[in-house]
Amino acid sequence: METQDDMIRRVLAEARVIALVGYSANADRPSHQVARFLQDRGHRVIPVNPGLAGQEQLGEVVRADLASVPEEVDMVDVFRASDAVPEIVEAALGRWPELKTLWLQLGISHAEATARARAAGATVIENRCPKIEYARLGL
Repeated sequence: METQDDMIRRVLAEARVIALVGYSANADRPSHQVARFLQDRGHRVIPVNPGLAGQEQLGEVVRADLASVPEEVDMVDVFRASDAVPEIVEAALGRWPELKTLWLQLGISHAEATARARAAGATVIENRCPKIEYARLGL
């Protein structure tokens, strides 16, 4: 049986393209720092933020929403308040019915929305940060 640490290792190893919802252009914000960190680890990170849509950030065009992300993603990483999660899950599953992973950052959880994502077959990680998990697991 896969342990939680094994699941996190698998997700980080398999996620090549990540849509990061709630990206900030401010280099001092955690969403920006995590996006850059993930890029430095070989992931392609597509920033999602309606206020920055169309701008180029970290070498990628910022998308207004998940529906406007033009390609398949392996993971949706969420930097939004917990009450925004149901809408994000519905948008993600509407765009990618076979979404592989939904990752909710530190302090973010939503039982009903994550149950919906799991029922659709997605791996769900809540209340964790991939940057921290890379360090904690020695990856």
